[in-house]
Amino acid sequence: MIEASIPVGNAEDMVLLLGMKDQHLRKIRSSIPAKITTRDGKVLVQGDEEAVILATSVFEKLKATVAKHGALSTDQVDDIIGRLSAGEVEPAAEPIDMRNGRKIRPRTPGQAAYLNAVRENDLVFCTGPAGTGKTYLAVAAAVEGLKAQQVRKIVLVRPAVEAGESLGFLPGDMQAKINPYLRPLLDALREMMDHEQMRRSMEEDVIEVVPLAYMRGRTLNRSFIIMDEAQNTTASQMKMFLTRMGEGSKVVVSGDISQIDLPKPAGSGLIDALKRLKGIKGSAIVQLSGSDIVRHRLVQDIVRAYEKGDR
Repeated sequence: MIEASIPVGNAEDMVLLLGMKDQHLRKIRSSIPAKITTRDGKVLVQGDEEAVILATSVFEKLKATVAKHGALSTDQVDDIIGRLSAGEVEPAAEPIDMRNGRKIRPRTPGQAAYLNAVRENDLVFCTGPAGTGKTYLAVAAAVEGLKAQQVRKIVLVRPAVEAGESLGFLPGDMQAKINPYLRPLLDALREMMDHEQMRRSMEEDVIEVVPLAYMRGRTLNRSFIIMDEAQNTTASQMKMFLTRMGEGSKVVVSGDISQIDLPKPAGSGLIDALKRLKGIKGSAIVQLSGSDIVRHRLVQDIVRAYEKGDR
């Protein structure tokens, strides 16, 4: 049994750290098997060495967050407890500033490595299971580049490959048939831009959302180009897409090689490109895993169950 004391400050500082009616403190107590009390502007922790070290790390990180942002949300508390409990270090990547003062932060070391790779390279391949933020972080980085005037436009691309269904049975013209395939990219974009800004940017062709087939013959200069679901391209399609890259452009290619919908999965253009282009200067390959999943906690268990079955 050991004890640690964490100085906090006055009553106002204590409320900011522990939450109204101690809501943050209750979360910590329910997550860490240690006795945690407060006295004279300090937090006292007693218990086994491992639990005390973890609790101390959590409180110190929460204090740093309060000092930087002036408040704590329940999501931030959950995130800090979860990452430190899993033995993860603070992701070493600067957050992305979005509208209304909102910041998008990598929530795992893998996501931090991905975001840093996108910022530092002109071509990045990212593979990983569903829910690891492959599309979301790429779109966030694209919006960041547009705001900083590093690029003039964002181009969002996706192959229209059927996942066991036929496009011919969907109602509407070709654009209406294609829209469902592009929905994940649009959903991510809507979280980062207000409706009017997004509408105006699309009307002015600053943001373009296109199916892969419409990319042939183009050269895109000073553009941030993202291809989602890249596992569903063929090798020739991937070559066509990558060679659209013009001066001052950046390309991010993401996909999940465990969910290939092509008739011949071995012919995936993403798998082919990962083999051919490994080690090319100015490019990077990032592989995310189940530990980088940040959707509902059940998604990690679902992915593991399918991987176990496949093995």
